[in-house]
Amino acid sequence: MTNTVQQILQSAKQQLDTSSDSSSADAEILLCHVLECDRAYLYTWPEKKPGQNQLDRFQALLQRRLQGEPVAYLIGQRSFWDFKLSVSSATLIPRPETELLVEQALIHIPENSHGRVLDLGTGTGAIALAIAHERPACQVIAVERSESARLMAEKNISQYSQGNVQLQAGDWFSALEQQTFDVIVSNPPYIAEQDPHLQQGDVCHEPRTALSAGIDGLDDIRHIIAQAGSYLGPNGWLLIEHGYDQAEAVKHLFLKHGFTEVSHANDLSGHPRISSGCYKKQHQG
Repeated sequence: MTNTVQQILQSAKQQLDTSSDSSSADAEILLCHVLECDRAYLYTWPEKKPGQNQLDRFQALLQRRLQGEPVAYLIGQRSFWDFKLSVSSATLIPRPETELLVEQALIHIPENSHGRVLDLGTGTGAIALAIAHERPACQVIAVERSESARLMAEKNISQYSQGNVQLQAGDWFSALEQQTFDVIVSNPPYIAEQDPHLQQGDVCHEPRTALSAGIDGLDDIRHIIAQAGSYLGPNGWLLIEHGYDQAEAVKHLFLKHGFTEVSHANDLSGHPRISSGCYKKQHQG
Protein backbone atom coordinates (compact mmCIF):
# COMPACT_ATOMS: atom_id res chain seq x y z
CA MET A 1 0.00 0.00 0.00
CA THR A 2 1.42 3.37 -1.03
CA ASN A 3 1.11 5.19 2.27
CA THR A 4 4.60 6.31 3.28
CA VAL A 5 5.87 9.69 2.14
CA GLN A 6 8.38 8.03 -0.16
CA GLN A 7 5.79 5.72 -1.71
CA ILE A 8 3.26 8.50 -2.14
CA LEU A 9 5.81 10.65 -3.97
CA GLN A 10 6.95 7.81 -6.23
CA SER A 11 3.41 6.92 -7.21
CA ALA A 12 2.40 10.54 -7.81
CA LYS A 13 5.48 11.27 -9.93
CA GLN A 14 4.78 8.24 -12.11
CA GLN A 15 1.19 9.35 -12.66
CA LEU A 16 2.19 12.93 -13.43
CA ASP A 17 4.97 11.98 -15.85
CA THR A 18 2.48 11.71 -18.71
CA SER A 19 0.88 15.12 -18.15
CA SER A 20 3.47 17.39 -16.53
CA ASP A 21 7.00 18.52 -17.38
CA SER A 22 7.61 19.04 -13.67
CA SER A 23 6.17 15.87 -12.17
CA SER A 24 8.63 15.62 -9.27
CA ALA A 25 8.21 19.24 -8.23
CA ASP A 26 4.42 19.03 -8.61
CA ALA A 27 4.18 15.98 -6.37
CA GLU A 28 6.46 17.49 -3.74
CA ILE A 29 4.65 20.84 -3.66
CA LEU A 30 1.24 19.22 -3.33
CA LEU A 31 2.35 16.86 -0.59
CA CYS A 32 4.12 19.65 1.31
CA HIS A 33 0.92 21.69 1.07
CA VAL A 34 -1.19 18.89 2.53
CA LEU A 35 1.33 18.01 5.25
CA GLU A 36 2.08 21.68 5.98
CA CYS A 37 5.82 20.99 5.81
CA ASP A 38 8.83 22.00 3.74
CA ARG A 39 10.55 19.89 1.09
CA ALA A 40 13.35 18.88 3.46
CA TYR A 41 10.80 17.08 5.66
CA LEU A 42 9.82 14.78 2.79
CA TYR A 43 13.36 13.48 2.44
CA THR A 44 14.24 13.52 6.13
CA TRP A 45 11.22 11.39 7.03
CA PRO A 46 10.50 9.23 3.94
CA GLU A 47 8.92 6.46 6.04
CA LYS A 48 6.39 8.74 7.74
CA LYS A 49 2.77 7.78 7.06
CA PRO A 50 0.29 10.63 6.59
CA GLY A 51 -3.16 10.28 8.10
CA GLN A 52 -6.10 9.14 6.00
CA ASN A 53 -7.56 12.63 5.77
CA GLN A 54 -4.22 13.93 4.48
CA LEU A 55 -4.03 11.08 1.97
CA ASP A 56 -7.54 11.84 0.73
CA ARG A 57 -6.75 15.54 0.34
CA PHE A 58 -3.54 14.77 -1.52
CA GLN A 59 -5.28 12.34 -3.89
CA ALA A 60 -7.97 14.93 -4.63
CA LEU A 61 -5.35 17.55 -5.49
CA LEU A 62 -3.39 15.01 -7.55
CA GLN A 63 -6.44 14.19 -9.64
CA ARG A 64 -7.04 17.86 -10.32
CA ARG A 65 -3.39 18.27 -11.34
CA LEU A 66 -3.72 15.27 -13.65
CA GLN A 67 -6.59 17.15 -15.32
CA GLY A 68 -4.19 20.02 -15.98
CA GLU A 69 -5.14 22.45 -13.23
CA PRO A 70 -2.12 24.62 -12.30
CA VAL A 71 -0.33 23.80 -9.06
CA ALA A 72 -0.53 27.45 -8.02
CA TYR A 73 -4.33 27.34 -8.14
CA LEU A 74 -4.42 24.02 -6.29
CA ILE A 75 -2.46 25.33 -3.31
CA GLY A 76 -3.68 28.94 -3.62
CA GLN A 77 -0.29 30.59 -3.77
CA ARG A 78 2.77 31.24 -5.91
CA SER A 79 6.25 32.40 -4.93
CA PHE A 80 7.32 35.70 -6.50
CA TRP A 81 10.24 37.90 -5.47
CA ASP A 82 10.35 37.64 -1.66
CA PHE A 83 6.68 36.76 -1.26
CA LYS A 84 4.29 33.84 -1.30
CA LEU A 85 1.38 35.48 -3.06
CA SER A 86 -2.21 34.37 -2.85
CA VAL A 87 -3.56 33.44 -6.29
CA SER A 88 -6.85 32.20 -7.68
CA SER A 89 -8.31 31.27 -11.03
CA ALA A 90 -9.27 34.95 -11.36
CA THR A 91 -5.63 36.00 -11.65
CA LEU A 92 -2.69 35.37 -13.91
CA ILE A 93 -0.10 33.19 -12.19
CA PRO A 94 3.06 35.27 -11.52
CA ARG A 95 5.99 33.93 -13.54
CA PRO A 96 9.77 34.16 -13.21
CA GLU A 97 10.11 36.27 -16.35
CA THR A 98 7.98 38.96 -14.72
CA GLU A 99 10.66 39.32 -12.05
CA LEU A 100 12.80 40.62 -14.94
CA LEU A 101 10.28 43.43 -15.38
CA VAL A 102 10.76 44.35 -11.72
CA GLU A 103 14.56 44.22 -12.06
CA GLN A 104 14.50 46.47 -15.11
CA ALA A 105 12.14 48.94 -13.46
CA LEU A 106 14.39 49.21 -10.40
CA ILE A 107 17.24 50.38 -12.65
CA HIS A 108 15.22 53.55 -13.28
CA ILE A 109 14.18 54.12 -9.64
CA PRO A 110 17.01 55.35 -7.39
CA GLU A 111 17.26 53.50 -4.07
CA ASN A 112 16.16 56.45 -1.96
CA SER A 113 13.63 57.75 -4.46
CA HIS A 114 10.39 59.30 -3.26
CA GLY A 115 8.97 58.97 -6.76
CA ARG A 116 5.65 57.67 -8.02
CA VAL A 117 5.32 54.34 -9.78
CA LEU A 118 2.29 52.98 -11.64
CA ASP A 119 1.59 49.28 -12.16
CA LEU A 120 -1.10 48.80 -14.81
CA GLY A 121 -3.11 45.56 -14.65
CA THR A 122 -1.63 44.51 -11.33
CA GLY A 123 -3.44 41.15 -11.01
CA THR A 124 -2.15 39.61 -7.79
CA GLY A 125 -0.20 42.79 -7.01
CA ALA A 126 3.09 40.98 -7.61
CA ILE A 127 4.93 43.71 -9.53
CA ALA A 128 3.68 46.56 -7.36
CA LEU A 129 4.63 44.76 -4.14
CA ALA A 130 8.10 43.84 -5.37
CA ILE A 131 8.89 47.41 -6.43
CA ALA A 132 7.41 48.82 -3.21
CA HIS A 133 9.49 46.37 -1.17
CA GLU A 134 12.72 47.41 -2.88
CA ARG A 135 11.91 51.14 -2.95
CA PRO A 136 10.00 51.75 0.29
CA ALA A 137 10.10 55.55 -0.03
CA CYS A 138 8.20 55.41 -3.33
CA GLN A 139 4.45 55.61 -3.73
CA VAL A 140 3.19 52.76 -5.89
CA ILE A 141 -0.25 52.87 -7.49
CA ALA A 142 -1.60 49.49 -8.64
CA VAL A 143 -4.53 49.50 -11.09
CA GLU A 144 -6.75 46.50 -11.84
CA ARG A 145 -10.09 46.38 -13.67
CA SER A 146 -11.17 42.88 -12.57
CA GLU A 147 -13.03 42.89 -9.25
CA SER A 148 -12.13 39.27 -8.50
CA ALA A 149 -8.46 39.91 -9.25
CA ARG A 150 -8.54 43.00 -7.02
CA LEU A 151 -9.67 40.80 -4.12
CA MET A 152 -6.46 38.78 -4.49
CA ALA A 153 -4.38 41.94 -4.82
CA GLU A 154 -6.00 43.40 -1.70
CA LYS A 155 -5.17 40.24 0.24
CA ASN A 156 -1.54 40.30 -0.86
CA ILE A 157 -1.13 44.03 -0.30
CA SER A 158 -2.59 43.79 3.20
CA GLN A 159 -0.12 41.01 4.00
CA TYR A 160 3.06 42.39 2.46
CA SER A 161 2.76 46.11 1.81
CA GLN A 162 4.76 48.54 3.92
CA GLY A 163 2.01 51.11 3.45
CA ASN A 164 3.27 52.47 0.14
CA VAL A 165 1.00 50.55 -2.27
CA GLN A 166 -2.42 51.91 -3.20
CA LEU A 167 -4.84 49.72 -5.17
CA GLN A 168 -7.29 51.39 -7.56
CA ALA A 169 -10.07 50.03 -9.74
CA GLY A 170 -9.79 51.04 -13.36
CA ASP A 171 -9.27 50.08 -16.98
CA TRP A 172 -5.65 51.04 -17.63
CA PHE A 173 -5.42 54.85 -17.27
CA SER A 174 -9.16 55.52 -16.95
CA ALA A 175 -9.24 56.33 -13.22
CA LEU A 176 -5.99 58.25 -12.88
CA GLU A 177 -7.26 61.79 -13.63
CA GLN A 178 -4.14 63.38 -15.06
CA GLN A 179 -1.81 62.01 -12.41
CA THR A 180 1.84 61.73 -13.41
CA PHE A 181 4.43 59.10 -12.59
CA ASP A 182 8.16 58.65 -12.78
CA VAL A 183 7.90 55.03 -13.91
CA ILE A 184 5.03 53.05 -15.41
CA VAL A 185 5.21 49.27 -15.59
CA SER A 186 2.80 46.73 -17.03
CA ASN A 187 2.51 43.04 -17.80
CA PRO A 188 -0.58 43.32 -20.00
CA PRO A 189 -2.32 40.62 -22.05
CA TYR A 190 -0.16 40.01 -25.13
CA ILE A 191 -1.05 36.62 -26.62
CA ALA A 192 -2.77 36.58 -30.03
CA GLU A 193 -6.40 35.44 -29.95
CA GLN A 194 -5.77 32.32 -32.04
CA ASP A 195 -2.42 31.35 -30.52
CA PRO A 196 -2.43 27.57 -29.84
CA HIS A 197 -0.59 28.15 -26.55
CA LEU A 198 -3.89 29.38 -25.10
CA GLN A 199 -5.06 25.76 -25.18
CA GLN A 200 -1.96 24.27 -23.59
CA GLY A 201 -0.61 23.71 -20.07
CA ASP A 202 -1.40 26.06 -17.22
CA VAL A 203 -2.37 28.84 -19.62
CA CYS A 204 -5.65 27.20 -20.63
CA HIS A 205 -6.82 27.47 -17.01
CA GLU A 206 -5.92 31.14 -16.56
CA PRO A 207 -8.37 34.00 -17.24
CA ARG A 208 -8.43 34.71 -20.98
CA THR A 209 -8.82 38.44 -20.41
CA ALA A 210 -5.42 38.49 -18.65
CA LEU A 211 -3.74 36.68 -21.55
CA SER A 212 -5.13 37.60 -24.95
CA ALA A 213 -5.38 41.00 -26.64
CA GLY A 214 -6.58 41.07 -30.21
CA ILE A 215 -5.58 39.36 -33.42
CA ASP A 216 -1.85 39.99 -32.97
CA GLY A 217 -1.86 40.22 -29.17
CA LEU A 218 -0.82 43.87 -29.20
CA ASP A 219 -4.12 45.70 -28.66
CA ASP A 220 -3.53 46.52 -24.99
CA ILE A 221 0.15 47.30 -25.53
CA ARG A 222 -0.82 49.75 -28.29
CA HIS A 223 -3.24 51.49 -25.95
CA ILE A 224 -0.78 51.69 -23.05
CA ILE A 225 2.08 53.07 -25.15
CA ALA A 226 -0.18 55.57 -26.91
CA GLN A 227 -1.53 56.94 -23.62
CA ALA A 228 1.49 56.64 -21.34
CA GLY A 229 3.14 59.90 -22.36
CA SER A 230 0.26 61.87 -20.83
CA TYR A 231 0.89 60.21 -17.46
CA LEU A 232 4.68 60.34 -17.34
CA GLY A 233 6.65 63.20 -15.89
CA PRO A 234 9.70 64.59 -17.73
CA ASN A 235 12.19 61.81 -18.46
CA GLY A 236 9.75 59.22 -17.15
CA TRP A 237 10.10 55.56 -18.10
CA LEU A 238 7.62 53.03 -19.44
CA LEU A 239 8.44 49.31 -19.18
CA ILE A 240 6.29 46.56 -20.68
CA GLU A 241 6.46 42.79 -20.67
CA HIS A 242 5.55 41.21 -24.02
CA GLY A 243 5.77 38.04 -26.05
CA TYR A 244 9.08 36.50 -27.10
CA ASP A 245 8.52 37.52 -30.75
CA GLN A 246 7.01 40.99 -30.25
CA ALA A 247 10.07 43.11 -29.43
CA GLU A 248 10.37 44.75 -32.85
CA ALA A 249 6.68 45.59 -33.03
CA VAL A 250 6.77 47.02 -29.52
CA LYS A 251 9.90 49.04 -30.31
CA HIS A 252 8.12 50.54 -33.31
CA LEU A 253 5.20 51.57 -31.09
CA PHE A 254 7.52 53.18 -28.54
CA LEU A 255 9.27 55.22 -31.23
CA LYS A 256 5.98 56.14 -32.92
CA HIS A 257 4.72 57.71 -29.70
CA GLY A 258 7.78 59.78 -28.89
CA PHE A 259 9.82 57.51 -26.65
CA THR A 260 13.60 57.50 -26.84
CA GLU A 261 16.35 55.23 -25.48
CA VAL A 262 14.16 52.28 -26.44
CA SER A 263 15.71 48.93 -25.57
CA HIS A 264 14.82 45.41 -24.52
CA ALA A 265 15.99 42.89 -21.94
CA ASN A 266 16.17 39.13 -22.50
CA ASP A 267 14.62 36.48 -20.28
CA LEU A 268 16.48 33.38 -19.08
CA SER A 269 15.75 31.66 -22.38
CA GLY A 270 17.45 34.47 -24.29
CA HIS A 271 14.20 35.89 -25.68
CA PRO A 272 13.54 39.66 -25.65
CA ARG A 273 10.84 39.91 -22.99
CA ILE A 274 10.88 43.44 -21.51
CA SER A 275 10.90 46.63 -23.57
CA SER A 276 11.44 50.09 -22.12
CA GLY A 277 11.55 53.66 -23.29
CA CYS A 278 12.06 57.15 -21.89
CA TYR A 279 9.57 59.97 -22.43
CA LYS A 280 11.53 63.20 -22.44
CA LYS A 281 8.84 65.70 -23.36
CA GLN A 282 7.44 67.99 -20.70
CA HIS A 283 4.01 66.93 -19.48
CA GLN A 284 1.42 69.37 -20.74
CA GLY A 285 -1.34 68.64 -18.20
